[in-house]
Amino acid sequence: MSATTEANPRAQRVKALQEKQASRKRVKASQGDLLEGLEPAQKKRASKPTAPEPKSVTVKPPVKRKKPQGADQPDFFAPMLYDVGAKDERGVLDVAVYRLSKRDKRANQVMRYELPDGFVQVTSGPYGMASVWDYDLVLMAISHLTEAMNKFADGLTDEIPPQTFRPHISEVLKFCRKDNGGNQKDFVVEALNRLSTTHVAIERTINRNGESKLINSGDNLIHGTRVISNARTKKVEYVEYRLANRVYEEITSGAKPDVLTLHPDYFLMESGIERFLYRLARKAAGKTNARWGFKTIYTRSGSTSKFKEFCRMLREIIEDNTLPEYHLVEEEGVEGPVLCMVHRNVADKWADPTPPEVA
Repeated sequence: MSATTEANPRAQRVKALQEKQASRKRVKASQGDLLEGLEPAQKKRASKPTAPEPKSVTVKPPVKRKKPQGADQPDFFAPMLYDVGAKDERGVLDVAVYRLSKRDKRANQVMRYELPDGFVQVTSGPYGMASVWDYDLVLMAISHLTEAMNKFADGLTDEIPPQTFRPHISEVLKFCRKDNGGNQKDFVVEALNRLSTTHVAIERTINRNGESKLINSGDNLIHGTRVISNARTKKVEYVEYRLANRVYEEITSGAKPDVLTLHPDYFLMESGIERFLYRLARKAAGKTNARWGFKTIYTRSGSTSKFKEFCRMLREIIEDNTLPEYHLVEEEGVEGPVLCMVHRNVADKWADPTPPEVA
């Protein structure tokens, strides 16, 4: 192996995947030779795939918005961005790199989050800051890229998927669980404009091979947008955009990309705060529980509301308690109210005498 290949993690991974794929082909070829000596009935039994194990079923909590007709979708992946090179520090994953309000466009504004090991800064352009609903398009691209890389790693495809994503407009609306009508297609076009002009800068101190490194990087959420419409009807047919370099390299080059599965009802949430809380719970609590102070949640959400108003909205969400997968409880903390997030599979039997530290 050349020195260039040794210094390039992506080249190493691609070479390893290609060797793995070639090995699978040799095994399949040898299995084909063995099948040639079997009778037709034996050959059929030998080549029949094994039935997959049934998936466990979890009772879903009620949701506020009724899902559109035909909007059922398979499992998909949701990104945990900016976790490159520092798997131990997870705090940067728990900030909003988008606005949570539908009304406040926040054009040409800045959100800055001060973290223990650096900061995250989000800057919007003239179209406005990308919203948590706009970010669904990023989730879709990452979902398909992750699935394509899994197929490549398993030898089912011969090439690494491209960085540019080009779905049909109907596929986008179905993934986001939106009706295929009204102004939904116009929304997608506007979302592309906001995503492509929202810049995320990160400065973090990480440890590599025993040495402390200060890394400053930045990128827009997406690049190179294009909309393909019918020339006669003017209706949008396809959209095209390119994932941020950091995200693409993490999924295609990382040994184990940090990608989490989201509940399908995530897209039915009308409240931006609810969406942020779910992503926070999904990362912090996982399959168990986690506690976060109201003040910390408020600071990490980037909300422009007054803290008192934010607490009121937060308590309404706790009272409704309809967050997918997680049971919410308010508790008293040393420095103010605390939100306890408990996975619903363990909520009934949960009784931790030594709760986790409050974030």
